[in-house]
Amino acid sequence: MSKITIKDLEVFYCVGVSDAERAKPQRLLITADIAYDFSIATVSDRIERTIDYAEVSETLLKYGEGRSWKLIEKVAANVADMIVTDYKAQAATVEVKKFVIPQAQYVSVTWTKKR
Repeated sequence: MSKITIKDLEVFYCVGVSDAERAKPQRLLITADIAYDFSIATVSDRIERTIDYAEVSETLLKYGEGRSWKLIEKVAANVADMIVTDYKAQAATVEVKKFVIPQAQYVSVTWTKKR
């Protein structure tokens, strides 16, 4: 299976257990591994035969607008579902990194959605 990876895309989403934490967007890094058979694109050299990673990135940058979540687990699941549904991927594995524990580099969760 072929894979497209968007690594550590910086987004700003409202996420946190408390109301105060969700009051303003905070920095997250999203990595999306997108399983998709792009073998036809390797022959045709046409963007229409693959998933446009620039379009996915733009969607992710705007995805948090007007939304909020309590858990990054839910963010990862929602993003993976959106990629599989909207971009017709065979599967999407999404890692969300959050920077809330000063003594840790980050906290992350990973979720995989298959079609």
